[in-house]
Amino acid sequence: MSIIQLLLLAGGLMGLMILGYTAMSGTSPAKEGQRRLQAVRFRHSQSTTDKVESQLKKAIASRKPKQFSRAGANSRLQALELRLNRTGMDWTLTQYLYVSLGLALLVTALLYLNTGAAMLSLGVGILFGAGLPHMVVNSFIKRRTNKFTAKFPDGIELLVRGLRSGLPVTETLGVVASEIPGPVGSEFRAVTERIRIGRTMEESLQETADKLNTPEFQFFVITLAIQRETGGNLAETLSNLADVLRKRSQMKLKIKAMSSESKASAYIVGALPFIVFGLIYWINPNYLGGFFTDDRLIVTGLGGMVWMSIGAFIMAKMVSFEI
Repeated sequence: MSIIQLLLLAGGLMGLMILGYTAMSGTSPAKEGQRRLQAVRFRHSQSTTDKVESQLKKAIASRKPKQFSRAGANSRLQALELRLNRTGMDWTLTQYLYVSLGLALLVTALLYLNTGAAMLSLGVGILFGAGLPHMVVNSFIKRRTNKFTAKFPDGIELLVRGLRSGLPVTETLGVVASEIPGPVGSEFRAVTERIRIGRTMEESLQETADKLNTPEFQFFVITLAIQRETGGNLAETLSNLADVLRKRSQMKLKIKAMSSESKASAYIVGALPFIVFGLIYWINPNYLGGFFTDDRLIVTGLGGMVWMSIGAFIMAKMVSFEI
């Protein structure tokens, strides 16, 4: 059996595993039944709490105008451009594609000159060219999102103080934009600029919510939208929201501290085979040289990397918690 046939067989098995995971990870029948029972309870219950909760869910579901759609849903290029925009850097889509292509060609050429294995060099080059820029963008997005989430309750409390002093909502948004540093100030500055050029406040906030894609800011947008529909004390509502967001952040920190040992173990277990392989290859290259020339060892190594990737994915799911 040739190397191409083995790679096709490995790809087919991987595709079957992905299809099996997709089929098994669908909507749970128990959760679907619970959702239907809850809908029936909201429809026929005489409890005041159930009625208020039902009206709140209806208001949240109907608050979004029809012209809004999920950000990045039109094309993959639009989704990639939105991801680059979330980093807060002045990166363009063309620069990202050029960097990915150049990195893939560089790694492929260097590995081919050292090993002479064309298929292996091409596969590793594509992996590096597509994976490394994606990881860098993810890192920048995560860092900026964490900065925004940490300062966002302070911005809401400043907004509350402005409302209690008698300022309108649009003016208090400008105060937050000028007083809070970092991503919070820049995003609120973008909101106020959109309002100045004639956009509605709901459209401006929703555009920022699509860009950030954080539940904290979505809570803020939903709160303002429902408050405009139902009325009431907006300052008190936003003050409660700021308190909820702070408690949510504290809970995330507690979970991070409790799962840090498991994450460290997962990192060590996942990195140990590569470290051992690199050290042995550095000490005695001929001992592991067959992994770059022998077709059977190449396929074995690729299969081992696939199974290690599956194990790393399972461990990541085990230590990942949503609040």
